[in-house]
Amino acid sequence: PAPAHALSLYPLQDGHTPISLHQLTHWHQCSTWEDFKPSPWTAGGERHVFDADPCSYFDEGKMKASTLSLSVLVAIEMFNAFNALSEDSSLLSVPPWTNPYLVIACFVSFGLHFVILYIPALAAMFGIVPLSFEEWQLVILLAFPVILIDEVLKFFGRIKSEAEFQSRKLKTA
Repeated sequence: PAPAHALSLYPLQDGHTPISLHQLTHWHQCSTWEDFKPSPWTAGGERHVFDADPCSYFDEGKMKASTLSLSVLVAIEMFNAFNALSEDSSLLSVPPWTNPYLVIACFVSFGLHFVILYIPALAAMFGIVPLSFEEWQLVILLAFPVILIDEVLKFFGRIKSEAEFQSRKLKTA
């Protein structure tokens, strides 16, 4: 089968070896594979090489995947918090700074996330790795659509509410 990256939208060139779906789902059989030689890859400036134990690619690679997943979830939740400023109004009409406490809370949340990512002892404790600037761009790219989706839902909700209001107005007239 053709190699498939675990994250098909992955635009980074960090050296990860593309693996097939079969390899991904049968990673525990790695020691029996002939010619499996994963390329070294970079995580937060640290180079990971697998010459001694090619199968450790799946353990160490999991840390980066977990970090990216966690970071996307953190970003989505922060964006959702801003979406919740108004049930009906767009972020363009109710900007985030209308609630300074929410902005501060989001900065603190991201700050704590950065602390566990970039303090080596905490990163090791949580089993995650630091992210590069390009990886953060990927995180934002994957998390940002939650704002767009909510804006579209709010738009259609406003249309429906206006139609219902006009209908009630006609009934009472």
